[in-house]
Amino acid sequence: MDNNERNRDYCLSILQEYTKSDSLLKHAYAVEACVKAYAKKYNEDEDYWSNVALLHDFDYEMFPTEAEHPFKGSEILKEKGFGEEFRMTILSHANYSGVARESLLSKVLFACDELAGFLTAVAYVRPNKTIAEVEVKSVKKKLKDKAFARTVSREDIYKGVEELGIPLDEHIEFCITALKEKKNLLGL
Repeated sequence: MDNNERNRDYCLSILQEYTKSDSLLKHAYAVEACVKAYAKKYNEDEDYWSNVALLHDFDYEMFPTEAEHPFKGSEILKEKGFGEEFRMTILSHANYSGVARESLLSKVLFACDELAGFLTAVAYVRPNKTIAEVEVKSVKKKLKDKAFARTVSREDIYKGVEELGIPLDEHIEFCITALKEKKNLLGL
């Protein structure tokens, strides 16, 4: 494992080089918070897991099509010396990439990606726009509202918990807690 794969400052510099949108940066931080919390829960390498999550969409702003994302990002990371496992995990978060999610990290990344974005959207419609106001029951109610945050794939959220083998309520609660710990960074 390359030391850069565990160096958050280096990974953050890559993210910020390729991603200028505040909302995409916050999405990366939100997914990172959820994935890092799972790394801690499962006694895994928190730095490595965090950095995979941090960089999972770093190429999206420049290469937003299915033909390019996350493939261009994988090429860029390979040129920067990132290993195959790191890159394959990122590729696996895109259903259309053809890369199977076999590792626990790849399943966690997929399960957290869409949900982190959805939880952020739910927080934004709360009276004080904070994650502290978000509850599991309100998230589940919003999941049923197809007009709310319509770009978020509900199918991916449900498939993510199925692949992880945990109940939806537990996953939602776990991710809400993880986001609360990073609320200042996320602006929530």
